[in-house]
Amino acid sequence: MVFLSQFQTCFWTIILFLFMVLNCHVNEAALVLPKNVTVTAVFVFGDSIVDPGNNNNLPTIAKGNFLPYGRDFKDGPTGRFSNGRVPSDLIAEEFGVKGLVPAYLDPKTQLQDLLTGVSFASGAAGYDPLTAKTANVIPMSGQLELFKECIKKIKGGVGEERAATIISEAIYIVCTGSNDISNTYFSTPFRRPHYDINGYAEFNARYANQFLQDLYGLGARRIGLLGLPPIGCVPSQRTIGGGKNRDCYEAENQLAIAYNAKLSGVIDSLKAVYTLPDTKLIFLDIYYPLLSLIQNPAKYGFEVATKGCCGTGLIEASIFCNPTSIPLSCPDASKYVFWDGYHPSEKAYKILVPIIINTHLNEFF
Repeated sequence: MVFLSQFQTCFWTIILFLFMVLNCHVNEAALVLPKNVTVTAVFVFGDSIVDPGNNNNLPTIAKGNFLPYGRDFKDGPTGRFSNGRVPSDLIAEEFGVKGLVPAYLDPKTQLQDLLTGVSFASGAAGYDPLTAKTANVIPMSGQLELFKECIKKIKGGVGEERAATIISEAIYIVCTGSNDISNTYFSTPFRRPHYDINGYAEFNARYANQFLQDLYGLGARRIGLLGLPPIGCVPSQRTIGGGKNRDCYEAENQLAIAYNAKLSGVIDSLKAVYTLPDTKLIFLDIYYPLLSLIQNPAKYGFEVATKGCCGTGLIEASIFCNPTSIPLSCPDASKYVFWDGYHPSEKAYKILVPIIINTHLNEFF
């Protein structure tokens, strides 16, 4: 009996220890929020960087709901344009809300999902309305319409008062613009004859300004606007515009820098208009953090920064990164900054998201 008692004590000690270890592991990514601060939900708008599957049932080639996409994701391919989770998931986890942000248009999305946030993002969208129209995806204005529909569902499910709290205390992430550069300005003849680089950046900044005002009008108060990455340095753009050495496509990077300057200016101008204490508008720079990974891959534990893991790594993205790409794909995506020819790997996102959110945490509250 003494032996049994000692065994039981030891057993429960081990169980308690494992519980503490697992609990710490689950919450290790969550930030320590300021006292008396609540984040009710995370709502996301934008393009393929934060699209978890809204394009799955659209008549578009901008999809990622097939292998090898999602090969390192617990549920397999979901429509996320990566080997695993995407920034919207990781941002929600950082704020302690949940580990996955579902697609609003996913048939499996329920009211309970809406209460803690969903993504309305659509791969291949941009601020320029022509960008989404050309790709046959959901424009930013259409994403706002979906959000309006979502608000009605939340109000119908939990009532006006609780819905107002959820909406006002949520975090809003807006992430788009890269497709305007790579898919519209440099790949079609519709904008370049009419706009130089600064002119096109200003053109899109006006749409971004209107989008943010409309989002504010729907009740959003904590809005993080992600800038553009060094789009000319992603693998496919190196192949397209980087010459025989596949250097960065500098013209695209120049436009991205100009675009970011205009977006940052939009945030500054709106801050001067929306001055209530509960209103937080933040410009989140991604350009230089990602450029650091690309220029110093070994520093962050990467081996390859100029090619993607999928297929040849030179050009494949969306429907061109498909099951026929699997034999040529790398065995370990964690060694690559980029998963495919356009999108970073989950490991890259796991490095970038905490850097960006921690840098600006106090600005959200």
